[in-house]
Amino acid sequence: GPNMLSINNETYALLPDPDTIYYFYNSIKLFYQNGGGDAYIVSVGSYGKPSGKPLQQGSVLVNSNVKLNDLLQGLETLKNEQEPTMYICPEATLLNVANNGTLMEQMLLQNSTMNTAISIFDIIGAKNPDPLLFSQDIQTFRNHTGTVGLNFGVAYYPFIGTTIMQPEDLDYTNLFGGKTEPLKELLSPPAAPNSKVEMVLKKMEDPDNKELVGELHKQLLLTSSEYKLIMDKVLQDANLLPPSGGMAGIITLVDNSEGVWKAPANVSMSSATDLPINLTDAQQSGLNVDAISGKSVNAIRSFPGQGILVWGARTLDGNSMDWKYIPVRRTITFLEQSCKLAARAYVFQPNDQNTWQAVTSMIESFLTSIWKQGGLAGAKASDAFSVHCGLGKTMTAQDILDGYMKINIHVAITHPAEFIIISFSQQMAQS
Repeated sequence: GPNMLSINNETYALLPDPDTIYYFYNSIKLFYQNGGGDAYIVSVGSYGKPSGKPLQQGSVLVNSNVKLNDLLQGLETLKNEQEPTMYICPEATLLNVANNGTLMEQMLLQNSTMNTAISIFDIIGAKNPDPLLFSQDIQTFRNHTGTVGLNFGVAYYPFIGTTIMQPEDLDYTNLFGGKTEPLKELLSPPAAPNSKVEMVLKKMEDPDNKELVGELHKQLLLTSSEYKLIMDKVLQDANLLPPSGGMAGIITLVDNSEGVWKAPANVSMSSATDLPINLTDAQQSGLNVDAISGKSVNAIRSFPGQGILVWGARTLDGNSMDWKYIPVRRTITFLEQSCKLAARAYVFQPNDQNTWQAVTSMIESFLTSIWKQGGLAGAKASDAFSVHCGLGKTMTAQDILDGYMKINIHVAITHPAEFIIISFSQQMAQS
């Protein structure tokens, strides 16, 4: 497997202490290396203690320091924030399957209630997928995302090998919890002693040499090819990251350069070097379209001469005609939030014909500018949208007495004449 290595004709498995694996810090780096911008960081706690035990070979990595309730608490704090347009939780896959499912369902519920953000999900098992059985991980993921708010959910598969961590970020203190004894058995065994290695190991054991770690690490690399092999493997494993952080960066970049209505697909991912599984066209179509649940999973694929590309822009609501594509979902959210915000300026105006006309004109001019930028479909503006606000159109006399201004907006996102309707009402200030 990818984590096996051979030293002195013996085969070893390189296994992490699961309670020391975290993805958040490196995911933020990946976010910015892919075009990320302003972000809200929600802290839910600090690193916990190592377990001192390796992950069992073949079992799923669960970090017992990453706790569902902490993450749900973090999600809760975002209820007061209207600005974020994407929720990413890079550490979610370090929960067990059931808790990961609960978190994803709660994220989607919050997204659909607030209608301000989508959630980007990673998939448990996507770090070291089995080339034959990987579809079971996809199925497990689909079984644990519920049925609520699916058009606000987006998933990417698999993890990506990156260059985020560099050789200088790791040394022997990352091996065996910092113990040198097991290193000696590997690098200078009785059957093949290496006196140069033993000299370096002796210095390492001396507590006075704490600040020489970098220097001793370099000496060890020079004197032992096995040590270099081990460090290369550790680096490779440490650089396998969930794609959500990088995807949030790519989406931000596409938003800023082309607009929220442009699909974040067929774009390359920066700092990505390789993938733990290279999906074929046939495998990818099984991810992209799931006839039963409709829960599309977007593949990240490697193409000769093009590198690693994001190959899909679908939401988890693949069976819906309106909401199967990420840009449609995000454009509607963007339009609705923008129009609501604009209408707020009229909250102290009388709820009458003049105000309705003013609000309608303002929203129409905003939508015209979006249509000109290519965000709405239609040969002319009237094919792309219509705005309605008024007595007998969107409001009854009772609505007006109750102080409600109701606005209906019809927008054509992907096809002219196929309208998605945005409706919202605003409580006007009572004198």
